[in-house]
Amino acid sequence: MYHLVFPLKYRKSVINKEIGEGLREICLDISERYEVHFIEIGYESNHVHFLVQSVANYSVSKMITMIKSITAKQLFQRFPEIKVKLWGGKFWTSGFYVNTVGQYSNEEVIREYVKNQGMEKEYRKVHSNQLTLF
Repeated sequence: MYHLVFPLKYRKSVINKEIGEGLREICLDISERYEVHFIEIGYESNHVHFLVQSVANYSVSKMITMIKSITAKQLFQRFPEIKVKLWGGKFWTSGFYVNTVGQYSNEEVIREYVKNQGMEKEYRKVHSNQLTLF
């Protein structure tokens, strides 16, 4: 299980309720096609938090590349106005944060951390699910 944080390009404040819901739908489609299970998805206007469970044969970088590329492409298709706000560029920055969830960083601690993000407490959870066994 991994805690992922993806900042938007230029840290632009682009994500609103409608785009957050679109992101949730895209991620649930990814879950159906690939062995990536989104336990929690939440966002602030300029970055997204994921709590993700995946199979061991996906490297972390492969999983991140897949999530970032599919979500960016589909968000640009669904919400073309985003591209204008990002000056026609990419949706995500090239960087990201990832941490495994384990003995000293368990699921509940990570959920609480994700929930308490944001200086203005604008974090919005758009999806929550249970762990599964692959």
